[in-house]
Amino acid sequence: MDIRPLTGGLGAEVFGADVRDGAQFEDIHAAFAKFSVIVLRGQNISPEDHLEFARRFGPINVNRFFKPVDGHPEIATVLKEKDQKQAVGEGWHTDHSYDQIPAMGSILHAIEMPLYGGDTLFVSMGAAYEALSDPMRRFLDGLTAVHSSRHAFGVRTLDSEAAKSGRLANAEAATQDARHPVVITHPLSGRRGLFVNPVFTTHIEGLTADESAAVLNMLFEHCRQPEFQARVRWQAGDITMWDNRATWHKAINDYHGFRRLMHRITVECEAISG
Repeated sequence: MDIRPLTGGLGAEVFGADVRDGAQFEDIHAAFAKFSVIVLRGQNISPEDHLEFARRFGPINVNRFFKPVDGHPEIATVLKEKDQKQAVGEGWHTDHSYDQIPAMGSILHAIEMPLYGGDTLFVSMGAAYEALSDPMRRFLDGLTAVHSSRHAFGVRTLDSEAAKSGRLANAEAATQDARHPVVITHPLSGRRGLFVNPVFTTHIEGLTADESAAVLNMLFEHCRQPEFQARVRWQAGDITMWDNRATWHKAINDYHGFRRLMHRITVECEAISG
């Protein structure tokens, strides 16, 4: 197994791995814990293999809003047809931060990829936190933010292309609101990192609306710096797994006229703490 870092601070490509081989799981898990984002190249596997691999990390979280893969309700379909304009996941976000116990990680398998484009960007929230000044870190430590699914998946999205095409559904189930520390301690590494994101975080408790918006906007702009980022260029058959407790991600929608099909499994985790 050959592990090659993607950048100086986040992510790694893994060559020569086989997610079907349980004997390799310890090494794959160690790479995931170290790099937060791992790209397992050349995994031409079945949905059953995908599920078996995911269950080694923990229980599977069945997504409420994505269309499931036929015959496999635990696997979400991530799809953009060649005639569609909107890609799901274009905004910077952390999967399931609106849940009381957010997702541990997401495992995305590339089934059909465009000839070019369709990359995914990631941000290290540990690196972003560490780059803040000492006074700002002290200010943020101990604050609590509210996250919600309502505006992203609720009834206000019914007119979106994703909803009309059936890629997203169950808007009435978008009732999740959760409170999480603005800064969390990662349960694997012990590293401190930011836990707010532009798509799901609505406000910081205890601040006025203007203060909350100013602080969140500052943090979001800070986290978007390229020094904290890694970019995954996909090939059909790849699996990319990322740690939702340590990263943001976003889909790059630059492949109009091509089809992009992926299968995603989300793994649950324990509660996070500040």
